[in-house]
Amino acid sequence: MSTNEDLAEAGENLSAVLQSQGQMIITAESCTGGWIAKALTDKAGSSAYVHGGLVTYSNDMKKALLGVSQQSLDEQGAVSEPVVREMVAGALKATGASIAVAVSGIAGPAGGTREKPVGTVWFAWGRTPDDTKAVRQVFSGDRDAVRRQAVLFALEGVRRFLLD
Repeated sequence: MSTNEDLAEAGENLSAVLQSQGQMIITAESCTGGWIAKALTDKAGSSAYVHGGLVTYSNDMKKALLGVSQQSLDEQGAVSEPVVREMVAGALKATGASIAVAVSGIAGPAGGTREKPVGTVWFAWGRTPDDTKAVRQVFSGDRDAVRRQAVLFALEGVRRFLLD
């Protein structure tokens, strides 16, 4: 399981890259509930690289704040590649940040299906809609464990994206 120390270290590692590149990040979070933004803002001076965070837990908020289409939600569900890609695009458009990270998943204990079991999380990060990477992971453990793993994966994924 990802420890508080793991999350703090990953947050500091990403913060260092964001600062060195002069990037401002926006988070668009569902199942992580703002935890990615928390990991990035635990350090004093984080306003130099954190533009903000949007917790869009409900589909209505994904649509209203991020411009996620009803069609994507109806056809693919909130936990899907099209939705996290639209979350990134919407967060960038709404805020003017230079990079966005989006997360939508099923942390449990209920809500899973055969196609999307508990622990399924979709991630996306990008600088523009055309320069966005999306990745699906399936984590194990209880709700807290799934969320911790998702936060760690997101922080490390954005860092790797920026360094590539």
